[in-house]
Amino acid sequence: MIAVILIKVLIIVALVLGLGAFLTLVERKFAGHVQRRPGPMVVGWHGLLQPLADGLKLITKEDLFPSMGNRILYNLAIILALVPAALVFAVIPFGPEFSIGSISVKPILTDVNVGLLLVFAFGSMAVFAIALAGWASNSKYALIGSMRKAGIVISYEVVITFAVMGPIILAGTLSTYEIVQNQIQQKLWYIWVQPIAFIVYLFAMLAETGRVPFDIQEAEAELVTGFTVEYGGMKFGLFPLVEWYVEVLSLSAIAVVLFLGGWSPINIPFIGFVDPLFFLGPFSGFVWFILKLSALFLLTLWIHWTLPRYRIDQITQIAWSVMLPLTLVNLVLTAIIAPLIWR
Repeated sequence: MIAVILIKVLIIVALVLGLGAFLTLVERKFAGHVQRRPGPMVVGWHGLLQPLADGLKLITKEDLFPSMGNRILYNLAIILALVPAALVFAVIPFGPEFSIGSISVKPILTDVNVGLLLVFAFGSMAVFAIALAGWASNSKYALIGSMRKAGIVISYEVVITFAVMGPIILAGTLSTYEIVQNQIQQKLWYIWVQPIAFIVYLFAMLAETGRVPFDIQEAEAELVTGFTVEYGGMKFGLFPLVEWYVEVLSLSAIAVVLFLGGWSPINIPFIGFVDPLFFLGPFSGFVWFILKLSALFLLTLWIHWTLPRYRIDQITQIAWSVMLPLTLVNLVLTAIIAPLIWR
C-alpha cells in the first residue's frame, strides 16, 4: 500500500509541474490564434520546445533581492503559493476504481469524507502567500497589487463556498469521490439542476486565479505585474505557473467533480449516460475526465483573451451585490427542493 501511495504522489507531482510548463505553450498558441497570429514558432517544431527554453531562461537569470525587503518572508511566499495549490490534487478522483492483480486502486491520493473542506482550506492559503509577497518585497507597487488581490480572493472565497453548497446538499457528502458516485447512481450531472451555481463558480474561479476580466491585481499597465514586481528568475516564473495554471487546473477539476459527473460519460438529463468511448473499456472514465478538464481550461483561456478588464470596485461589487445573492437564493431553493426530489 505504501508503494501505491508513493506512485500516486509521484504521478501527481509530475503532472502538476509538467502540465504547468506545457500549458504555457497551449495558452500562447491559443492566444495567438485568437489574435490571428501564429504564436511561438521558432524553438522546436511549431514552438513545441518553447516551454523548455523559457524554463532554462528563468533558471539562468540572476536572482535579485530588494535591498530593504524581508528575505525570509519573501521566499516563504513562494512556498505558500505552490504547496497548497498542489495539495488540492490529493483529493481529486481522476477515474473509477480499478484492480491491478489482487490490488484494488482508487485513482485518488486520499479519499476523506471532508475532501472539499480541505480544498477550500488549501485555497485560502493563497491570501497569505499574496500578502507576504507584496509586503516582504518592500515596494509600493507590489503592496498595492497584493492588497488588490487579497481583497478579490477574500470576496470570491465567500462566493465560491456558497456556490458549491448546492451540489454538496444534493450529494449529502463532502467526499469528492462519493459526489461523483452519487451523480452516476442518480444518472444526473449536477450542472443540470445547479446551472446558477456552476456559472457563479466559473466566474469566481476566474477571479481566484487572476484571470481576465478579474486580473486587476496584475494590471501590467498600472502596477507593473502587481505583487510579483520585485521577483526575478525562477521565483518570478513560479507565481504565474501556480496562479494561472496549477490553480486553474485544480479548480477546473473540482468543477468537473461537482457539476460534470467526474469520470462519467455524456449525460442526458433524467435519462442516463451515453458513452461514445465505450471501446476504451476501463480507460474510458479517465479519458472523459481529461476531456472535461481540458474543455474547462480552454473555456478559461477563451474568456481571458476576449473580455476586457473590470475595475477593482466593479469586481468587488459584482461579488457582494450580484454573485453572493444569487448563490444564497440557489442555496435556499436547493435546500427546499432537494429533499422532495432525492428522497
